[in-house]
Amino acid sequence: MINKRLLVKNLLAHNDENSFYDKKRFIDIGQREGKAKFLKHVCALANSNPQNNSFIVIGVEDVDNEIVGVDFFDDSKIQNLVNAYLDNPPRITYENIPFPHLPMGKVVGLVTIRSNGKVCSLRKNIWKYYGGSVFFRDGSISMPKAYGIELTDVNADVVATIEKHAKNNIELTLDGVIDFLNERHKDLTSNYKVFKEQFVVCWAGHQKKVKDETYYSRVDIELINEQVKLFFSEFDEITITYDENSFTTIEYVQLGLSSQQKYYPLEKVVITFSDNGTYTIQSDLIFEPPLYDKKTLHHIYNTNVAILKKIEKKVPLTPNEEKDLDLLSDTFLICYVNGFEEAKDIMEDAKPVMKKYDLPVYQSIKESLRIIRKMKYN
Repeated sequence: MINKRLLVKNLLAHNDENSFYDKKRFIDIGQREGKAKFLKHVCALANSNPQNNSFIVIGVEDVDNEIVGVDFFDDSKIQNLVNAYLDNPPRITYENIPFPHLPMGKVVGLVTIRSNGKVCSLRKNIWKYYGGSVFFRDGSISMPKAYGIELTDVNADVVATIEKHAKNNIELTLDGVIDFLNERHKDLTSNYKVFKEQFVVCWAGHQKKVKDETYYSRVDIELINEQVKLFFSEFDEITITYDENSFTTIEYVQLGLSSQQKYYPLEKVVITFSDNGTYTIQSDLIFEPPLYDKKTLHHIYNTNVAILKKIEKKVPLTPNEEKDLDLLSDTFLICYVNGFEEAKDIMEDAKPVMKKYDLPVYQSIKESLRIIRKMKYN
């Protein structure tokens, strides 16, 4: 079982960017250009390593390898993006790796790419890259290759050695559990469960009971053995259940107009552990968004746009507008699921402005965009 934090450290310590490893300060697959560049690198790494894993480490400064982290990226559907745009797509996972020195909510992203042994190529045009393009790694650069396409693997032994040095052990597992329970989450209700005598899942959050159901907010869930953060949210509430073989979460999102708020189930995730030392994660979107009268939403939508314009122009808001601002991301999300698709672009554009103006509203906008991303990939 590989400790992903050790794996990241070994990649950074012993290897410059090469034909099986790339590093990024961040990725932006919400934009067409960022999506195209990400697909290019995935394609190139898969073709350059047909028999072993390749990696992209995200949240690292390019010059000095400083680990600065990125926001938790909750996207188990990233494989769908690769399947949609690549022929002979590799198997790809995105994992959030916590590091002790990073602020709460910041992690290092680790993309693991495994070729299917066939030449990977773009299926269709995206940004400035044409459908049919094939990419390979030339040192640290992903380059197109138009002729003499042949898959060869010269990195198998090197990658095997790096992964061997990142193997987990009892000390690392125990240290991880103690750190999670006693240091990082002193102010939260925390717990752990051992599955199949091998896997340790820790979780923490504010706990409250409604009738016979227990809900958690400010939730952090980690698979300690691999140092992988499975879930993190400052806002949404979830339920947690488990038995001897599986660990299940249902994420809820609170939505509504003005005071008419209601919790809606968003996504169900089941982690199933096997006796042979493996596990699977099954995610299902179960969101059924609320529907509202279009005239009412037009009014709310226009009000939100007007508020953002006033903020951009540094015009003071009225007390009522301040109240509307607190609900801006939720009402924009409701508008989006009711057919106002441009609401997503407006929230994307508003992020840098709101980050300076009102940090809690900025955080809630990010949460709404995360939900939209889940819906899109499903």
